[in-house]
Amino acid sequence: MRRDARLLGSLAALVAALALASLLTGPADAGLRAGIEALWTGEGPLGIVLREIRAPRTVLAIMVGASLGLSGAALQGYLRNPLAEPGLIGISASAALGAVVAIQAGVSALALGVPFAALGGALGGVALILGLAGRRAGGLGLILGGIAVSALAGALTALVLNLSPNPFAAYDIMFWTMGSLADRSWGHVLTAAPLMLAGWVALARAGRDLDALSLGEEAAASMGVNLARLRLLVVLGAAAAVGAATAVAGAIGFVGLVVPHLLRGAVGAMPSRLLPAAALGGAALVLAADVAVRLILPERDLKLGVMMALVGAPVFLHLIWRTQAGR
Repeated sequence: MRRDARLLGSLAALVAALALASLLTGPADAGLRAGIEALWTGEGPLGIVLREIRAPRTVLAIMVGASLGLSGAALQGYLRNPLAEPGLIGISASAALGAVVAIQAGVSALALGVPFAALGGALGGVALILGLAGRRAGGLGLILGGIAVSALAGALTALVLNLSPNPFAAYDIMFWTMGSLADRSWGHVLTAAPLMLAGWVALARAGRDLDALSLGEEAAASMGVNLARLRLLVVLGAAAAVGAATAVAGAIGFVGLVVPHLLRGAVGAMPSRLLPAAALGGAALVLAADVAVRLILPERDLKLGVMMALVGAPVFLHLIWRTQAGR
């Protein structure tokens, strides 16, 4: 327990340091003291930039990273597979489809129209996944249903792009699917926060049951775990958190895969101990990547999803190699 507390404290300190770096990184550079003073008072151009542009971007980075990391850890615990991540069950693809349809239909002209459409797509995708999976409490039906929904959503997204008569809408769709936290406002934070919070609570409540499930389905059932209820908690919790994250930030992959894998060795195999660490680790990773995209190519608007793919893909390949080598 003391070791876990030290790890969580270290991760929280890292998140705080990266949040401060995120607030102070950008075209309107400011020193540490001047930046903190401007953020506190809100006065002058720098104060407006920090409070209305960088602060919501920083808060969203924390929320999105925590949602993806927490959901990835919960899904890996439920499916008992270190290669599982939120994209596996089609949540991200469904949310992206909703956003793409909204952009093509011109709903993006409305305030927060795209995020709400993405949330609707995520909820519709989850309903379809649960319907395809049936009442079986195991993970195989869930995985197969998720793969089917993800493939269908991806195909429909490509179809919308292929048939789009508006090149400007197609351009917006292409860049939205790359994922970014640029130009986000407090409205996006308030839109995503309720669903993310609900998802976090559901996944946190599933922690103890996931510990029992690590012993096997039969052992968990003998210990009084309701497997059908556990599946609903994990799937709906991940759908709420990841759907809201995708709605406001676009498609950002690999966080839910990489972070639990990196932290599992420090906290052990118990999912309940991994969940809070993965949430903080995900927040730190997304914050670090968002700061990096502003430093590497500040004039070209390097997308956050692209950066995460460049970091996550090699780790994913390494994880596959270790899994194969361990057989």
